Amino acid sequence: MFCCKSKAIPVVVKKEEVIDSDVTDGSLSHVGEAVYDVLRKKHGNHHHSLWNVTSAKMVGSLQQTPNKSFWTSTEDPPEGHADWFPERMCEIMSMTKKYCDFMSLGAPDGLFMDKMKEGLKNICENNSSASGEPVIVRFMFGNIIGLPINCNRVMKALTKDLPPGANIQVWVGAWRHGASWNHAKLIAVDGRYLHTGGHNVWSDIYIMDDPVHDLSLEMEGSVGHDAHMYANGQWDYIQNKQSSWIGQIAENIPDFIPLVAKSRVIVSEYPRGKASEFPPAYNPSVAPTYETPPGSVPVISVGRQGAMIANDRPADDALIAMIDASKTIIRMSQQDIGPICIPGTKIPLPGVSWPKPVLDALARAIWLRGVDVEIVLSNFGSRRGYTNGWTCVDVGSEIIKRIEKQFQNTLDSELRKKVEENLRICYIRHKKTDAYQSGEKIGNHTKFFMVDDVTSYTGSQNLYVSDLAEWGVIIDSAPRTKEMMEDYWNPMWNASYLDTDCDVQEVMDGLKIDRDGEETSDGKKLEEAGVAMAATQLPPRTEMYDKE
Repeated sequence: MFCCKSKAIPVVVKKEEVIDSDVTDGSLSHVGEAVYDVLRKKHGNHHHSLWNVTSAKMVGSLQQTPNKSFWTSTEDPPEGHADWFPERMCEIMSMTKKYCDFMSLGAPDGLFMDKMKEGLKNICENNSSASGEPVIVRFMFGNIIGLPINCNRVMKALTKDLPPGANIQVWVGAWRHGASWNHAKLIAVDGRYLHTGGHNVWSDIYIMDDPVHDLSLEMEGSVGHDAHMYANGQWDYIQNKQSSWIGQIAENIPDFIPLVAKSRVIVSEYPRGKASEFPPAYNPSVAPTYETPPGSVPVISVGRQGAMIANDRPADDALIAMIDASKTIIRMSQQDIGPICIPGTKIPLPGVSWPKPVLDALARAIWLRGVDVEIVLSNFGSRRGYTNGWTCVDVGSEIIKRIEKQFQNTLDSELRKKVEENLRICYIRHKKTDAYQSGEKIGNHTKFFMVDDVTSYTGSQNLYVSDLAEWGVIIDSAPRTKEMMEDYWNPMWNASYLDTDCDVQEVMDGLKIDRDGEETSDGKKLEEAGVAMAATQLPPRTEMYDKE
């Protein structure tokens, strides 16, 4: 069980369902079983590409920036407070012997760029005596509408200090399909080492003044293979699009020339004239063999590729299954639950709605099983892109509305009791303070939740509606979840929770408010909504991007 050898994991295929040989009786909790059941029955054709049951051990504790000491302080984080984070990313990259995948929303800047360059240089130095096949490194980013990444410029910056003749080949790629693009954040090394979570690689957001809160983790084990296999899907898409006749024409158009199209893919290779146009796909057989790390626990990797794949969104179904499996408590740390709005309003963008499947599952948990729901959100009015503009009361009302929608003849007194006893929502704070000394409200970019204190999700996927490509890990282990509680959740909750954030009467009064946006299939309106949504994800520095 939980094999970490570099070989394909045997799978028994039965019609459209699959049976993962890593799952045995009792190996998963009731939450893990629920996730596995929906994935194997509904998404068997995406096994090993968008989901898998595997194993790994956590390396250290959850990686939180700013660090946990600030939960009990009203002092602003000092200069250099989170320099350790890009430094650790560099260390993970530097362990590469054969194959490294790096994925993020946008190009690294500042110290993140410096450390990615250092990581590549270390790979060259560590493998200077190696002969045979070159070390493969793939960087994948999102092509945000209106600000496509300039892959050649990013490549030039990343490889500037590499020694000539080094035994390494590097590719930088970016894509979008309609209003979908890469949003996954991960580093995978040799099918063994994994770093993933919610952090982008932007210095101004995480390691400078007034940082936004975020969470990532590091693992060692065969879950690393899953991250590489997920990345393969996006590289396949780029190759297929670029190899088409339209792609051949677009290939000869410089990145800085505007190109308005439903799909846009870009790729750059290093060294020119030696590396092929597209990187070789990752195969577990290329990775060094290693034993299962001591302390490994069950892990379910879950991903989605957005509009790149029609209809199927395995990660969505997995997260809903987690909520539906709850028996006692759900704890969530999120940026927001409500949809992205027209700037300056509480009107959702056209075609963008509240996440009804998520709200329905939370409503069922509260109403049918008496499950407690605790949610920590970005402060209303925090910096651009790190709140969608909804209050805790708005979120609470929308959850209770879904009880009314799913269950007939609910009494006001019964709903009120559920809000009083089972629903707690607050803004993120440091020692009950909601802003930095500059007055900037504290933001939360974390995508993390726990169910029944036995299973957790950490990754790139927000719970609000946004059809991007995402990836994350469900760790199915009560001991590891307890550690996350003690290290992250309890200090954050104690620092943040005020019962006035989600006033019972305001929630009940809010049941009469229509917060839904316009439902539309109008292509122009949807395109405009996509541009507006993209504006919330623009990087703080734009030297590696072009205008479109």
